[in-house]
Amino acid sequence: MMKEGIHPDYNFMSVKLADGTTFTTRSTMGVEQYSSEVDSSNHPFYTGKRTMVDTAGRVEKFRRRYGGQDEQAETEE
Repeated sequence: MMKEGIHPDYNFMSVKLADGTTFTTRSTMGVEQYSSEVDSSNHPFYTGKRTMVDTAGRVEKFRRRYGGQDEQAETEE
């Protein structure tokens, strides 16, 4: 038997993969839907295809996702 009040909520959620496939699972994330950008349908390890890495594009994607967090760190130093 589990103790009361010490475990996170464990609820159903929908997961949407990069190829559009969806499935239902349970998680403690606290969201109803999670979207994955990388899965076995497009990851080079599983597909066997090596792609050219667009470093500038990856940096911009990081900055869009995480905002100005790196700029704030520079001003605090």
